[in-house]
Amino acid sequence: MPEPIRVLVTGAAGQIAYSVLLSIAKGDVFGKDQPLILLLLDITPMMTALQGVVMELEDCATAPLKEVIATDQEEVAFKDLDVAILVGSMPRREGMERKDLLKANVKIFKSQGAALDKYAKKSVKVIVVGNPANTNCLTASRSAPSIPKSNFSCLTRLDHNRAKAQIAQKLKLGCNDVKNVIIWGNHSSTQYPDVTHAKVKVHGKELGVYEAIKDDCYLKGEFITTVQQRGAAVIKARKLSSAMSASKAICDHVQDIWFGTPEGEFVSMGVISDGNSYGIPEDLLYSFPVTIKNKNWSFVEGLPIDDFSREKMDLTAKELMEEKETAFEFLASV
Repeated sequence: MPEPIRVLVTGAAGQIAYSVLLSIAKGDVFGKDQPLILLLLDITPMMTALQGVVMELEDCATAPLKEVIATDQEEVAFKDLDVAILVGSMPRREGMERKDLLKANVKIFKSQGAALDKYAKKSVKVIVVGNPANTNCLTASRSAPSIPKSNFSCLTRLDHNRAKAQIAQKLKLGCNDVKNVIIWGNHSSTQYPDVTHAKVKVHGKELGVYEAIKDDCYLKGEFITTVQQRGAAVIKARKLSSAMSASKAICDHVQDIWFGTPEGEFVSMGVISDGNSYGIPEDLLYSFPVTIKNKNWSFVEGLPIDDFSREKMDLTAKELMEEKETAFEFLASV
């Protein structure tokens, strides 16, 4: 048997973590034969609830799970990590300005970045889920200078999956018949769901999405706004955020990091810009199309970008630049 890997989930008493932990524990993410040590971090007032989560994980009696460690101490949670899934963040409360949300989260992710830098393996893969995910991820990376920037990514897979599902429903296909949609930019309402390069399989034949749907107004209008506003629509209906679909997206994202992307397919992931890809400024945590091999991602290069896409991509980059500037002002003073 291989050595156990150490996997951290933060915000571990929350509803998204509650949805994702069983999938990890039973081997859906890292494989049925990969032993696991799960580390669960949450704030001190949540420790009683977290003990209930630990009891449930124990009672699931899953083969890969060798140990569960619940803690409110970063030096315990971040020690020798192979994977860190940072779900916990300060949620936006009614009446809270975005700058206040950024300020609160800068404090959290500066501390967690520093803990990664001090205690985790330098090879640790860090996935940021807690919103605003792109800027929180950038803050954590900036606060962990000894860990490669490329080891940090943020979750835009939920938006990616939503885009696939909308196209599949429109064409009455299975989601596996849709590939290579792209989410550009921020995990926010400025994100750009792009199907210009996406393919669908219809009656055994592969077609471009625009060719298959034959409705440019829908693809440049309702489709984009539906994906952009899907999270708000779920909250309006459920009165709770989209924990089930977020959990599935986290599993997809981490599994692709661990095992790679299928040949001929790419996925969307918030990663650090190098300044040379698609005109996005350097050092911005921006969602791009990527492929993954041997646990390392690469940009999908050379996709043609039309004027419509360029405008959408620049708009979300502008929002991320503004978030970055605000967050880094706070970072300097925390």
